[in-house]
Amino acid sequence: MPFVTEQGEAIRALGYEVEFFLMEGNYWHQYFSLRKKIRDFKPDIVHAHYGLTATMAEMQSLAPVVTTFHNGETHDWYVNFFTSLMSLRAKYVIYVAQHIHDLLYFKAKNSIIQPCGVPKGKMVITDYTEARKQLDWDENKKYIVFGGAFDDLRKNYPMLREAVEKIEGTNDWKPLKGGEELGNVVCIELYGLSRAECVLRMCAADVFALPSHSEGSPQALKEAMAVNCPCIATDIADVRVLFGDEPGHWILRNPKNTPERWDADEYSLDELVALLKEAFAYGQRTHGRDQIEKLGLFNEQIAERIVNIYREIMNV
Repeated sequence: MPFVTEQGEAIRALGYEVEFFLMEGNYWHQYFSLRKKIRDFKPDIVHAHYGLTATMAEMQSLAPVVTTFHNGETHDWYVNFFTSLMSLRAKYVIYVAQHIHDLLYFKAKNSIIQPCGVPKGKMVITDYTEARKQLDWDENKKYIVFGGAFDDLRKNYPMLREAVEKIEGTNDWKPLKGGEELGNVVCIELYGLSRAECVLRMCAADVFALPSHSEGSPQALKEAMAVNCPCIATDIADVRVLFGDEPGHWILRNPKNTPERWDADEYSLDELVALLKEAFAYGQRTHGRDQIEKLGLFNEQIAERIVNIYREIMNV
């Protein structure tokens, strides 16, 4: 995932030598390739992201392991059991959000809650009007950037679509390249785009929407905040921590008050309609970038904290 690579690159920028090893396909078949990589590179630390990848790293004893859990490990009891049990072999465990720590069956003794960050240098803010000109967006329409692919059911685009239909009083959608239009509202899909293309669309949008059922610590939301885009998100994961009390950020109530899962009740759709109307009327940019920096969620800040963990393990 890009945010994993970018974290490694931020550590490299501090003067440390970093190499990557991609685990894909059959994890068990790659265990011996991983051991060979460790023997050849001779690292001081192996930092493994995601539970199953980490399990392979934790099985070897050639180098100490730091493990980062991202959320998917909690969805199935057997993955939770096996990966959290194996994580007890790691020297240090990083949970990207509090609910992940709470849901995993076995808790590491040495651990920290540390979300992944966003690359400050790539979060280039383009003036709202200029960004819309570059994208040739209609100045008379409201644009919603949706935080994922339309067909990703976990991201919950159907609910956003239904809310727009209630606002516009019709369901006669018009397909567009990279999105779709209904009346005076255009929904833009963040799928198949480069980072720069995503960022430009966030700069030009009236609101970024993430009505997800499930998240770890949502990266796209942090990116939208980092370019001062108004945001709406469901009350899951660490969204409340990310938003803080900053104006221009709206949270859709969680009926069950469960940070690991959001599901609508009979009031949720009307609540989303109301929040969208508020966002459309807001008419200004936010101070989300300052909030991200205050929380220490730019990669440059996070890299220093992670290196301190490495140095603690190595006693240097």
